[in-house]
Amino acid sequence: MEHAREQYEVSERRACRVVRQWRGTQRYLPLRRTDEDQLTQAILALAAKYGRYGYRRITALLQHAGWPVGKDRVQRIWRREGLKVPQKQRARGRLWLGDGSCIRLRPERANHVWSYDFVKAMTHDGRALRILVVIDEYTRECLALWVARRLGSLQVIETLADLMLVRGIPEHIRSDNGPEFIAQELRKWLGKVGTKTLYIEPGSPWENGYCESFNGKLRDEFLNGEVFYSLKEAQILTERWRVEYNTERPHSALGYRPPAPHAILPKPGHGDVENKTRFPHLHTPGDDYGQRSKQALH
Repeated sequence: MEHAREQYEVSERRACRVVRQWRGTQRYLPLRRTDEDQLTQAILALAAKYGRYGYRRITALLQHAGWPVGKDRVQRIWRREGLKVPQKQRARGRLWLGDGSCIRLRPERANHVWSYDFVKAMTHDGRALRILVVIDEYTRECLALWVARRLGSLQVIETLADLMLVRGIPEHIRSDNGPEFIAQELRKWLGKVGTKTLYIEPGSPWENGYCESFNGKLRDEFLNGEVFYSLKEAQILTERWRVEYNTERPHSALGYRPPAPHAILPKPGHGDVENKTRFPHLHTPGDDYGQRSKQALH
């Protein structure tokens, strides 16, 4: 606009009329907010800590910390600083309909449907690690991440028993057709405690969509960025990430709230365990973990 006025020697009013621009727009001076630098530093710090979060989750964290900002302002700073937004995967609508003919059970309340699966990892020396993932499909809370070199059906029963003592017994539990999940010992034990099994169709991992989605976040946000030098280190870091996921990480399906904020977590040692439903448990005095016999199931 200034170049046109100088070249053709016309007034601002006439130049604005020719290019059809409001004079108020021409005279507008952007105002830099006093908290712009502090907000930028806060965004950069969160982006460095949570490298796979986009600006929407960063906005939720900032709002939780007390910043009165919206996603548009955070997005503007995000782009100005050259931060990269992780690519959003295409949404799949096949969780409830497998092949168009089988309707999958949809969770309606907490402890209605649990899901469990295995995730593979390794230590720096190339030795394998297995991670047993257990989630509540309704609350999206990760109930357990058990890390070991080997995990079989007996260890799955052990983990589920510990969870049920604290969380209660789920009505259904969903899984694939892995040998640990279809083992006779596990199926009989679940039948005794009153939990029904939901097995997905072979070769259809999208039918266990909640667990598969969580597995992707676990690998993308945690496993791909860690080098484990021992089994103990893997167990400690994995449990720390699980607590952070449940209590701090904003979940888009929950309105960018964490699945289990600190305010609603049960306190250790609280709860009426004596009045809970009794069910078979694998704890035996003086027995080493992983060396239990099948007689402990009966």
